[in-house]
Amino acid sequence: MPDGTAREALIDVGAIAANTRRFARVTETEVLAVVKADAYGHGAVRAARAAIDGGATRLGTADINEALELRRAGIMAPILSWLHAPGASFAEAAAAHVALGISSMDQLQAAAAAATADRPTRIHLKLETGLSRNGIAPEDWNHVVAEAARWERLGKVAIEGIFSHVSNTSIADDQQALDRFNEGVAIAASLGVHPEIRHLAATSAALALPAARLDAVRIGVGLYGLSPFDDRTSAELGLRPAMTLRAAVANVRRVPAGTGLSYGYTHRTTRETTLALVPLGYADGIPRSSSNRGTVAIAGKTFTVSGRVAMDQFIVDVGDHPVSTGDEVIVFGDPTLGVPSAEDWAEASDTINYEIVTRIGPRVTRRSVSS
Repeated sequence: MPDGTAREALIDVGAIAANTRRFARVTETEVLAVVKADAYGHGAVRAARAAIDGGATRLGTADINEALELRRAGIMAPILSWLHAPGASFAEAAAAHVALGISSMDQLQAAAAAATADRPTRIHLKLETGLSRNGIAPEDWNHVVAEAARWERLGKVAIEGIFSHVSNTSIADDQQALDRFNEGVAIAASLGVHPEIRHLAATSAALALPAARLDAVRIGVGLYGLSPFDDRTSAELGLRPAMTLRAAVANVRRVPAGTGLSYGYTHRTTRETTLALVPLGYADGIPRSSSNRGTVAIAGKTFTVSGRVAMDQFIVDVGDHPVSTGDEVIVFGDPTLGVPSAEDWAEASDTINYEIVTRIGPRVTRRSVSS
């Protein structure tokens, strides 16, 4: 580990670019790279630049502040932001040429109010198609779209897109959402709204439901080389995991049989053995629920977390394997290289790979690499 770093996440920007190219080839449509939540823990600015290098034509964030961070970094690609708290600064977003996802009449009116004489606010109208989250309700769609068309004629808004989301419950459920979406697009067309792009599919639907690819796909977890499916690995999808979480062994001690490890002694040694202390804990995103279940690679061998994960550290019983202070510990990375994966940790923690990478905390230094 360089410069005495106790813990770090290596972010392979080459993998992000390659994954972006993969989705562009497979879907044969525009790729909107989703970099919300600090790019699923990978770093929004670096991930956005890597995705653009890989051919992404647009970027997506959840909220406006995330979009403005990209603008401050000098990234000028089209950005869509779609989740707005009451009082969110639509004027600031419009001034930065950030397109706004619109899920209600109130949001549409606020977007129109944010326009200036020479700058309409860019918007994407979101139709609720069955996920029961944000989005314009079907019964309100005609009215809101008609009002959006009026504001567009007045130069207050520019309707760039119409979009929605699917539940990933089943192909049948997602097809039903697609059918509802297409009906909404047809209604919009009848009211004079003809957007540049229609987008519905995120990573899962982009791969599993080709009809949902439309004019653009929103790629999030797949951008970072993780599979959205339980039955297909990232390698099988032609993707490369971009994050490798690693640390340096902070301490090594030899202990006798019967030694209790960490809080609550949920693990006791059964023989004389060596313990390696890893300086990562739940404050850094290691799930406490992975206690006695998660696996790491040290010196070419895989070991299981021994005892309860604490706030700053966990213990690994390495037996008689030669391990020294300072040795590299790979918590997860690309499983084709023989190390545990984010999926392995998700399974050990009863969660999903999305959460494993997104929850990695700020004490973990991110460092860009390229392969």
